[in-house]
Amino acid sequence: MSGSAAVSVRDLSFTYPAARKSPALLALSGVSFEAEKGKSLGLLGPNGSGKSTLFKILATAAHPGSGSISILGHDIVRERAAVRRSLGVVFQHPSLDLKLTVNENIRFQGRLYGLSGPALSRAVDAAVERFGLGSHANSAAETLSGGMRRRVELAKALLHGPEILILDEPTTGLDPAARREFWRHLQDLRSERSLTILTTTHLMDEAEALDRLAILDRGRLLALGTPAELKATVSGDVLTVESAEPQKLQALMLDKLGIKSRLIDAVLRVEQAQAHLLIPRIVESFPELAQAVHFSKPSLEDVFLGKTGRRFEIGKKEGMGP
Repeated sequence: MSGSAAVSVRDLSFTYPAARKSPALLALSGVSFEAEKGKSLGLLGPNGSGKSTLFKILATAAHPGSGSISILGHDIVRERAAVRRSLGVVFQHPSLDLKLTVNENIRFQGRLYGLSGPALSRAVDAAVERFGLGSHANSAAETLSGGMRRRVELAKALLHGPEILILDEPTTGLDPAARREFWRHLQDLRSERSLTILTTTHLMDEAEALDRLAILDRGRLLALGTPAELKATVSGDVLTVESAEPQKLQALMLDKLGIKSRLIDAVLRVEQAQAHLLIPRIVESFPELAQAVHFSKPSLEDVFLGKTGRRFEIGKKEGMGP
């Protein structure tokens, strides 16, 4: 592991065993990456990419199938207790006891980490103040909004002062305003504590704000780098051309204009520097075939599409076929 790495994952693979009505399922295959201390790393991928399985392993909720993981120099299998002390975890599904108050939820978390007496009280008070929970401290968690519940989840995860925070789809179910507030808290915390943040997400706008990204698909690591570095791998600007006869238009564009394109989901895709200059040529040359032309700068979704040949989709089951 390099000196600046908080987390090092080497050649990690994981297979869910066969069940009565389903075969074994390969969820991760040969995944390797490092997360730098004090930086944020996003595990970006559609449902079924393996990112939630990777989250479970990093959170020590599942053993690696093969390969190795080191967290702050501790082996995740042999030194599990030391790893757990260094981690704060926010799960995708809320872990609050809705019948307990905010204070009670946070205090109970502290006891799980061995805090008690005045030290626990000080930690709870500091967490309540840090996350603006004072007016809700004695309110039952079930009375809170989704955004406020997520604040309590963060307060719990950070109560024991971990160096690494890992989160699984942390803004699922939140409205845009609550999502922005949640990420503002995370960015402030990272600056204040030099906190290392690992998060899974399938939301492109969240991914854009992270320091580095690991793009996963069907259990394999497709790309690793900053958002800017990844978008730079797309060869130029992007044009998409809609047509009732896309294959015919594709052949004509190549034959008459020398424009190469890819046919993806019945839409022609052109990647080329200054691609906006092609728009009038395409429209004037093929007014009946070119029904609509869209121009955009490269996005993370374009990176995924370029790597896989298909669009970034959600809604599939976790894991991949063997």
